[in-house]
Amino acid sequence: MVYTITFNPAIDYIARVANLELGRTNRTTEELMHPGGKGINVAIVLKHLDIPTKALAFVGGFTGNALIEMLQEQNLPIDFIHCQGNTRINVKIKEKIETEINGQGIVIEQQELKTLYTKLQCLQEGDCLILSGSIPKGMSNTLYADIMQQLKGKNIEIVVDATGELLCNTLKYGPFLIKPNIQEMEELFNVTIKKNEDIAYYAKKLQEKGARNIIVSMGGDGALMLTEKGELLTCTAPKGQVIDTVGAGDSMVAGFIAGYMQTKNYKKALQLAVATGSATAYSVWLAEKELIYQLKNEIEERNHENS
Repeated sequence: MVYTITFNPAIDYIARVANLELGRTNRTTEELMHPGGKGINVAIVLKHLDIPTKALAFVGGFTGNALIEMLQEQNLPIDFIHCQGNTRINVKIKEKIETEINGQGIVIEQQELKTLYTKLQCLQEGDCLILSGSIPKGMSNTLYADIMQQLKGKNIEIVVDATGELLCNTLKYGPFLIKPNIQEMEELFNVTIKKNEDIAYYAKKLQEKGARNIIVSMGGDGALMLTEKGELLTCTAPKGQVIDTVGAGDSMVAGFIAGYMQTKNYKKALQLAVATGSATAYSVWLAEKELIYQLKNEIEERNHENS
């Protein structure tokens, strides 16, 4: 079973406008609403890939109830903890340049955190836990590390998809996988990365700090992976028309975990990761199984031709 935790989920309200004029009344040409939050995105894509999964999250208010209804329509197994405040609404205005206005979200008290820790005790050897995304304002940046400390010794594979100190604090606990993109890696080391050799060098630095496997997503160029065996793997993205990149990184995580659970092969898992991330980028929302495997077959065929 794969469990995901989303500390600050959202309802994403997407509004397309032809020509945004500040200080004026603007009318939309299209409106969409989707469940949001990195862990929730991962769980939905895992379900699309037929991987048993359960999404844990903290929600509040009428927007939290609306989010639950949206996920029930997706038939996603969930286990949510109710808190004070309202689940945030993230407004994404799509014009020539995309503008985002993200809400603050809920307030999580210590008692609600204790409830989460109690729920996590049901995880068993061989399960996977995915810690991804930001945490609400005022919470400690040791939160993910604290969870890993609580689960130490249970032989659970833990994935961390986070940034800054929230990620760095977990490295000493040996996360199974981390997935920074190039910009996040540059911020971690205060450097400018210009070539794949740079990516590999700093991935090795993260491995020395404790991470077992590192995937660095490179957008339209695919991904590079440094495995715990010291293998350096690359996978270029299949061709397609980019529609929306929101959730592509989360989809890559889901694709990798699905691929690894099915094959125990890092190369095949990376190929499914890139196919899944690309499928989301080429879709209106999160990737569906049919397109994912279509793109995966294209990657495999290309690799076979080049071998």
